[in-house]
Amino acid sequence: MKRYILPKTGAISDLTLDECATPQPGRGQVLVRMKATSLNYRDLMIVQGRYARGGVAANRVPLSDGAGEVVELGEEVSDWQVGDRVAGLFMQDWLGGEVDARYSASAMGGAIDGALTEYRVFDAHGLVRLPEHFSFEQGATLPCAAVTAWNALYAGQRPLKSGDSVLLLGTGGVSIFALQLARAAGARVIQTSSSDDKLKRARELGANDTINYRQHPEWQEEVQRLTNNRGVDHVVEVGGAGTLPRSLASSRVGGTVNLIGVLTGGEIDPSLIMRKSVTLRGIYVGSREMFEAMNRTIELHHIEPVIDRTFAFDEAQTAFEHLESQRHLGKVVIRID
Repeated sequence: MKRYILPKTGAISDLTLDECATPQPGRGQVLVRMKATSLNYRDLMIVQGRYARGGVAANRVPLSDGAGEVVELGEEVSDWQVGDRVAGLFMQDWLGGEVDARYSASAMGGAIDGALTEYRVFDAHGLVRLPEHFSFEQGATLPCAAVTAWNALYAGQRPLKSGDSVLLLGTGGVSIFALQLARAAGARVIQTSSSDDKLKRARELGANDTINYRQHPEWQEEVQRLTNNRGVDHVVEVGGAGTLPRSLASSRVGGTVNLIGVLTGGEIDPSLIMRKSVTLRGIYVGSREMFEAMNRTIELHHIEPVIDRTFAFDEAQTAFEHLESQRHLGKVVIRID
């Protein structure tokens, strides 16, 4: 079979096409013919050797997200049948409950081999069934970005409810999924971007208000204006320390800021968290339990993932370059089949 590996990291050009024997499933495992994968900013950081959680082992297979078809069952597997359409969990061992440090050791494309391969063996518990109306390309967008958005909006102490207001930063994979999931719940969405074209697309997808942060550098003031100086109930913060102060200033008293991104550097002043009684949640994807709950909502509301571009398997480096360019809106996908 063919797969991509990282003999070393530091540049997109380090991504190397490789051939090896097709693996066989053992007891409690299934063999999946991978059909599509999708890229996240984390994957780019890993390839470039900039991942905040540390480097990866030599010859690691990259990418956390993938979908495919079950083609062979190991002994004692009863939950799956040949032909089932599945996606892998980001953290293979986080099945439910609260996050625990030990689950990081099962993170796809980082601690363990990922999805950019023609075949992959999974433990039977490390898979979920795709929504019925999804293609493999659509299914490949879910494990990281979509589950992260679900965790941010629905798995905290104050889950999003109809009538709440949500601030979303940018138009990448997490933010676009958060837009779709929030609108399905009847929430009001305020979305930021530096591109008027992307903001137009966000409004077409359901965003109620949009802010171009190049035109409004102090965009937290626009958020306060749009909410009559109340602030928003939830912020999905994908920027990092550099944008966090403005996200905190955009929150209502007693609101929730879900910290996901590491795109911008800077220092964090905790005083505003205290003064506004804001709950600051660190989000690291989510569990199988969250994934399955999200899929039920996706099926109920017929949510369709937004795919910016799909690349062929032999165009993997080009796909990474497109992600790096930040020209995309939504998800970048690599078709394996």
